Amino acid sequence: MAVLRAKRPYVQFNFLVDLGDGNPESPEAGFQEISGIGMEVTVSEYRPGNSMENSVMKITGMNKSTDVTLKRGVIGSLNLYKWLDQIRNGDQDALRTVTITLKNEDHTQDVQVWKLLRARIIKHTSGPLNAKGTDVAMEELVLAYERLEME
Repeated sequence: MAVLRAKRPYVQFNFLVDLGDGNPESPEAGFQEISGIGMEVTVSEYRPGNSMENSVMKITGMNKSTDVTLKRGVIGSLNLYKWLDQIRNGDQDALRTVTITLKNEDHTQDVQVWKLLRARIIKHTSGPLNAKGTDVAMEELVLAYERLEME
């Protein structure tokens, strides 16, 4: 599904988020910023004592996914809180597949898709609230997931 464009990269401000409910156009999925999408593969170093080379071998180890942070303006919806409540109460059905889709400039084509498999909320923060400020009230959501797939 990824669409190659070699002359200039795609801009970052056209994206949709599906929080696992199948509706990326809903107000609950409208985020201002997403950061931290990534993964890494650990490497173990090993060298048997009878090796003829004086260097270590690199052995591919476990794969780790980084936590993803989503930020948005407070909209008065309790859907994220309900999902968090399911997670902290141990509901086995609370894990979701979260899909983040980068769109082209005119929103007609998906150019890159990130799927966060078996995602769960691990942190929710609201605020700060300031009676003298003029900023939008923000909330932040941190997701942990087990596997990242890209299309």
